[in-house]
Amino acid sequence: MLFLGLLAGAFGGAAAQAGEEGLVVRRLRFRGNASFPYWELAARVSTTSSSWFATAGVVSWIGLGEKRRLSELEFRRDVERLRLFYRIHGFLEARVDTTVRRGPRDVFITFHIDEGEPVRVATMDIAGLDSVADRERLVRDLPLRIGRPFDRFQLIATADTIQTRLRDRGYPEALVLVRPWKVDSALRRAEVGLRVETGPSAVIGEITVQGTREVDSAFVRSLLAAVPGQDFRERDIGQSQINLYRSQLFRFATVALDTAHHVSGSGIVPLTIHVVEAPFHRVRLAAGYGTNDCFRGGAGWTARNALGHGQIFDVSAQVSKLGVGRPFGAGLERSFLCSALREDSIGSLRVNYTVTTSFRRPAFLSPANALTVSLFAERRSEFLVYLREELGGSVTLLRETQARIPITLTYRLVSGRTEANEVSFCAFFNACVESDVAQLRQRRPLATLTLGLQRVRVNNPLDPSRGTSISSEITASSTAIGSTRFAEFTRLIVDGASYQPLGQAVLAAHLRIGTVFAPRLVLGSGTANFVPPEQRFYAGGPNDVRGYTRNQLGPLVYVVRESAIETGTEGEVTIPEDSVQIAATGGNSLLVANVELRAPSPLYPQLIQVAAFMDAGTVWERGGTGPGSRPALRFTPGAGLRFVTPLGPVRVDAAYNWHRLLPGPLYKVTPGGELVRIVEEYRRAGRSGRGLVLQFSVGQAF
Repeated sequence: MLFLGLLAGAFGGAAAQAGEEGLVVRRLRFRGNASFPYWELAARVSTTSSSWFATAGVVSWIGLGEKRRLSELEFRRDVERLRLFYRIHGFLEARVDTTVRRGPRDVFITFHIDEGEPVRVATMDIAGLDSVADRERLVRDLPLRIGRPFDRFQLIATADTIQTRLRDRGYPEALVLVRPWKVDSALRRAEVGLRVETGPSAVIGEITVQGTREVDSAFVRSLLAAVPGQDFRERDIGQSQINLYRSQLFRFATVALDTAHHVSGSGIVPLTIHVVEAPFHRVRLAAGYGTNDCFRGGAGWTARNALGHGQIFDVSAQVSKLGVGRPFGAGLERSFLCSALREDSIGSLRVNYTVTTSFRRPAFLSPANALTVSLFAERRSEFLVYLREELGGSVTLLRETQARIPITLTYRLVSGRTEANEVSFCAFFNACVESDVAQLRQRRPLATLTLGLQRVRVNNPLDPSRGTSISSEITASSTAIGSTRFAEFTRLIVDGASYQPLGQAVLAAHLRIGTVFAPRLVLGSGTANFVPPEQRFYAGGPNDVRGYTRNQLGPLVYVVRESAIETGTEGEVTIPEDSVQIAATGGNSLLVANVELRAPSPLYPQLIQVAAFMDAGTVWERGGTGPGSRPALRFTPGAGLRFVTPLGPVRVDAAYNWHRLLPGPLYKVTPGGELVRIVEEYRRAGRSGRGLVLQFSVGQAF
């Protein structure tokens, strides 16, 4: 009987433990953690809270979300993990306690942390740097400093930082050792020290190239930032490897110390370059669909190492508006597939295309430079705004700085013409006479000089969750570089985005600012600051202010055909609203701001994201007098889904717009094509522009 009782007690205890092992962790909190944020401590423990949909009281009853179970053994170890974490970071007196509230199926856990006073660094001696020039700069801004908590991780990071800086100053054999430290727990002070063995300074020696078959090894050496006889710099080794990959000639490339021929203490560092050449010819095909492009396709051919000096020759062609534009129109604008293009009688009337031939020369005058010469012919359009045809060429010089900031300088010379709505020319360019409009539509040369800078520091270019991205571009067109007086302008745009992780979610913010300046032109109907339609700013659509359809945020004009105007028996005039077309004219000033919170979905979190966002923006005509001449910021909140694909996230967004469209002049078009302004400020009745707007796109909005 005694044996049976003991056996029953053992099984009863095991059953109780098994029951607790199945408890769902509904909440995990940390209290008293003044020195370290929640996310850093949560990453140090095995116990993990269930997802938001499984913990939030308002939705947890549905049963969605990932449920994470409690392990009693790991939970007890977590207490020791936190104590060790604090001790390593200098908090030797830290105490960790817990509060656990258990239910029949759930458990709520709180770690209570009493950090105590940390042991602080009282002295830090770095020996062995007396012979190094500019010692103060070498030890500036180290991870561990006097007066800070004695963090052993930061002590190791400090040694690594000094060693890396020495190797960037020409000491390839530099070694930094951590000396035994002294800790006085009573006084809460630590004495730490580092011993530096710089070794001799060195220069680059012989460079051996391995793996080349068709690429000349001399050309490979020309791509290197490190050359024989130059002072050794570790950053030059890394930059050389980047240059090799950027040439597009190699699918594998390494730049490393030649250990087989290196003699320690000799002051000479031989290097070995090992490469695997990429295929020298490549054919590519593409096909796709877009709501504002209908069906589209593309093809291209690339020849690498053309003429045997690393040059890249490329021919490509793209075509869009297939199924809508002539000569490949099939009436798809009348179907649900391409119905968005039904009202676009400007840009979608004809097929859009681009044919480009380019010749790229890497290592132009310097390994950090690349020169590209292109010839092209294209027809492109902006939805409901303009259609542009161009034939010309460009020369682009790209330079990659040591800070990994690419700088581009492009000179572009084309002969082109622009088709736009007559009303746009009249309303914002003061070209209301047919002869003036015809003059602005003529084919003429346009020359631009563009300077662009871009700094991208993100962890994923397709779907970033951490980092920043900043770019700026200034474009100038002048008669001094080959343009006509009808195409003189200066255009500046600055764009920036920031991505901050919040647990499993990401907070993304974006800002874009733009402005255009142009001299005044004297036309037959008056004077105006003419900015070509393709250089003006437009907003509204899936990638900026999502509460507006494409290009409908900002100045607008309204057009009605004279035949649609109804006249009553007593002479009263009625204009049916559904017969009035909207024409976006754009502006010379732009401001767009976005904030978006992205988080994994409770269902299939690896494949689906949910998002909530607030978009704001305005486009205005600086210097104007009518509607749209002043900035009027419009806010549109919304939510959406992102579906993860190999090509990037596919987005479905729903944004609510409570703003009405801007008022604008109303023009009637006579049977003879003459424009007549009949209303100075026309505003569409009802809820025009308001309501829920759905947007579909590929890739994140920013």
